Amino acid sequence: MTGGRSRILVDGALALLAALAIGLALWRLEAATRPLAVERVAIGHIPASVYRPAGEPPGPAVVIAHGFAGSRQLMQAFAVTLARNGYVAVSFDFAGHGRNPRPLAGSIVEEDGATRRLVAETVAVAEAARILGDGRLALLGHSMASDIVVRAAAELPGVAAVVAVSMFSPAVTADAPENLLVVVGGLEAGLREEALRAVGLAQDGAAQEGVTYGDPASGTARRAVFADGVEHVGVLYARETLAETVAWLDASFGIARAEPPFVDRRGPLILLLLAGAVLAARPLSRLLPRVSPEPAGAGLPWRRLWVVLLVPAIATPLVLRLVPEGYLPTSVLPVLVADYLAAHFLVYGLITAACLALARRRGWSAASPCARRGRLALAVAGTVAYGFVAIVWPLDTYVTSFWPGADRLPLVAVMLAGTLPFFLADEWATRGAGAARLGYPAAKLAFVLSLALAVGLDFERLFFLVIIVPVIAAFLLVYGLLSRWAWHATLHPVPAGVANAVAFAWALGVTFPLLAG
Repeated sequence: MTGGRSRILVDGALALLAALAIGLALWRLEAATRPLAVERVAIGHIPASVYRPAGEPPGPAVVIAHGFAGSRQLMQAFAVTLARNGYVAVSFDFAGHGRNPRPLAGSIVEEDGATRRLVAETVAVAEAARILGDGRLALLGHSMASDIVVRAAAELPGVAAVVAVSMFSPAVTADAPENLLVVVGGLEAGLREEALRAVGLAQDGAAQEGVTYGDPASGTARRAVFADGVEHVGVLYARETLAETVAWLDASFGIARAEPPFVDRRGPLILLLLAGAVLAARPLSRLLPRVSPEPAGAGLPWRRLWVVLLVPAIATPLVLRLVPEGYLPTSVLPVLVADYLAAHFLVYGLITAACLALARRRGWSAASPCARRGRLALAVAGTVAYGFVAIVWPLDTYVTSFWPGADRLPLVAVMLAGTLPFFLADEWATRGAGAARLGYPAAKLAFVLSLALAVGLDFERLFFLVIIVPVIAAFLLVYGLLSRWAWHATLHPVPAGVANAVAFAWALGVTFPLLAG
């Protein structure tokens, strides 16, 4: 009785804390845009969002372009900050990204391929944005789009300033673009050198961080800034990044302010919102039905589990590397490396299942109690639904495009064919009575290391995995907590396994750029 009462008190406290975190985050996030008029528009086939001060005359227009695998939601901190300071901010989704219905055509590694098409889209958005503002124009781009906005500025007349975040662009010259600000995360070592190189092109000597060279009034100004303690994504939310952007545009347009500019601080609020959503999963998991009368799963101790973890981690990248291309579907989907990931999940899951079957024949695994099918279906539906409400909706609203168009649903289905065997086998291997302590996180670490081995074996084709492996690791951490609580409530691995498989298939299918052909 005491233990039950204690769990109720803990769950109640967690539910209250989660509700406060979610409520505070949503209130502050919505308050940032309340003084603004935000409109979703279509510029030809390009979906865009226009942010402007409500009830005020239009100011200069700033076109905001996202990076590779991003979307306009990812750039909301810039849009809100600029609009709150009097600018007309126009963000948009590139082809193949977000809600843009057209796939990205052309080679992504050749200047005459996808680059030309992305520049053309930026120019089209900029021409429409100039009319929405007072006629003056600036461009801002992150990562891949830093090069795109530099090239677009060369094709557009009267671009007063360019802000390049996490920039790498061979198109920068000694006198173009005009009034160039380069902002790089302090943890982006290679890009810091590129920023100083680009700024130093117009100088006799080496450039220094934090020093403005040239004159904004004549269009010759250049400056490199390193935002302390942030990386490639964190730089988008850093206060220093946003404050420097407003100050640079003000100087370029000759705008003087009597008060310090508004800076949107949504980064910590987004983390608070997602933390509250994850925290709420523990007390809410108590509502899931008990599926099994006893703990179901392989129940493998460490002396048996290590084989089940090690064999697929090593064998999967070797199989996918050594089997001749054409015998495995690793280059058929119109999404960069997503088809390889689907194959990696599938092969890894099948090898894990084979190891578990061998373990059962040798008497290593525990017997499986009978599951109650009706309750199992309810538990699966509830666990999957919570992921959509608590994770998909916040990410799509405040972080990046996370809701697919009809053209992406087949991709999600293909990804699910790979993720489902993996997560079901993985959950079964690490759950059950007598299961190894810390076996679950060890299994996820083995999978991440397996992806790293795959990249090492075929770096040229799988280099993009280097960028997304940290994101995969973060997803594994979050959904690992959700699956732990789901298993304790249901005593069965299937609800969490299905929910994790759906979550990963969804994320990979809707966020990766859609490529033509």
